[in-house]
Amino acid sequence: MAVTASAQKKLVQYVVVRSDLIHTMSWPLGAVITQACHATTAAIHLFYSDPDTQEYLADLDNMHKVVLEAKDQDSLSNLALTLSEKGVSHKLWMEQPENIPTCLALKPYPKETVQPFLRKFKLFK
Repeated sequence: MAVTASAQKKLVQYVVVRSDLIHTMSWPLGAVITQACHATTAAIHLFYSDPDTQEYLADLDNMHKVVLEAKDQDSLSNLALTLSEKGVSHKLWMEQPENIPTCLALKPYPKETVQPFLRKFKLFK
């Protein structure tokens, strides 16, 4: 069976979480994980009709996510601004009622499409 171009495309959902929430502000790990869950769910919902999102959801057992860390609020906010300027679909999650940006999630994209914007961010630890 021949592999189609679509099947060769590796779709990834990137999530960028503020590491200072844990290391400086002493948020519980579970609360930070919850923020990432909110952001990924919101991004999938917002961009549900996008063809890449549909393809990503069509194979639930093989979804691929990469969780990266932003060192602080400014780093995360600057990334969100850059992504918006470049037309990269994402959701910046704001914790309420404090209105604090905690993380962002991109819609699923081919890895090579968005990796250049995320190169300076390391894997979340």
